[in-house]
Amino acid sequence: MSLLDSVLGKNARRFIKRKDSDAGELGLSLEEFRSSLYNDFNTSEGARRKQQTYCGPFVAMSFNFMISVGIIMANKLVMGKIGFNFPVALSLIHYVTAWFLMAVFRLFSLLPVSPPSKSTPFSSLFLLGAVMSFSTGLSNISLKHNSVGFYQMAKISVTPTIALAEFLFFSKKVTLYKVLALAVVSIGVAVATVTDLEFNLFGASISLAWIVPSAVNKILWSNMQQTGNWTALSLMWKTTPITIFFFLALMPLLDPPGLLSFNWDSNNLTAILISAVFGFLLQWSGALALGATSATSHVVLGQFKTCVIMLGGYLFFNSDPGIVSLCGAIVALSGMSFYTYLNLRASQDSAAATKQLLKQASFAQKSKTTADDEKSDAKVTLDSFLDRDLKEIA
Repeated sequence: MSLLDSVLGKNARRFIKRKDSDAGELGLSLEEFRSSLYNDFNTSEGARRKQQTYCGPFVAMSFNFMISVGIIMANKLVMGKIGFNFPVALSLIHYVTAWFLMAVFRLFSLLPVSPPSKSTPFSSLFLLGAVMSFSTGLSNISLKHNSVGFYQMAKISVTPTIALAEFLFFSKKVTLYKVLALAVVSIGVAVATVTDLEFNLFGASISLAWIVPSAVNKILWSNMQQTGNWTALSLMWKTTPITIFFFLALMPLLDPPGLLSFNWDSNNLTAILISAVFGFLLQWSGALALGATSATSHVVLGQFKTCVIMLGGYLFFNSDPGIVSLCGAIVALSGMSFYTYLNLRASQDSAAATKQLLKQASFAQKSKTTADDEKSDAKVTLDSFLDRDLKEIA
């Protein structure tokens, strides 16, 4: 090192030490950045925070709305133009495609990590997968054996069922204004869509059987994401195999015969696969919406889609649903706007309350620190007086 000192001067050691310190700080920063990335992509808490950051209520519900419109067009192509009249088999293809795409994501480490198994028992995941398959299957049977009007009435009745179930099992209360808004929405949707209310006992029984799993499905999806560290994709990855199993059991019972004799040429297969991709996106966007909002808000979003599609057909495609239906759609949209306003105001009040609590906690901590400092200063002053007195006595 003496040779280095003679060449670089007396500040060589100080220069090298500073460079070593800078390199250490850079390495520490890189390590912290790597740890942050690991927490974001390889832990359930980090993945959940990322989903909440980048996919809030507005983004999730807008995504779900756009995909819902897209899958309507895709399913019209599949079930109308190419004549694939096997709704449960189509749902099975949707879920198998979703599972395959998520397996690809998992292969490239793009699938969010699931929470530890001890945090969510397998029975809850099994219940969610089973309820999802029964909700979809019974919905298809209800549409098959009921008129469109009766089917829409059954969909409307899901809203009060969810509100009642959340009150009974999760103690979630709905304000009077929200109840009035939901009532206006339900009346408006009923007026807009219920044009042929035909009743038959078997169809009504199926509709009643479908209401419960449909409500439970939405409640479980919303509750498991909001109370646990589940993301939409990680929860889909765990429950999709269970749903596929139940679809395989339900398909021979619910679908008409002739699936194997269908014309599986390249054009038909391409249309079905396009519908399947939209089905995966619909399931994902629906799960994101349920995780970002609530089960009731997701049902209201579905009714919003119905009214917007009706009004869009009237404005852009010259369809004529009738003046009564149009008035009902406008009333429903007004109720939905008021319900959304109430939710936004509640969110703002909650954020303001949280901010106030944090401010109070910060003030209390600062006051405690100040008090501790004053005690410490008083102790030092007392010690100095005692030392001086002892010296004078000595």
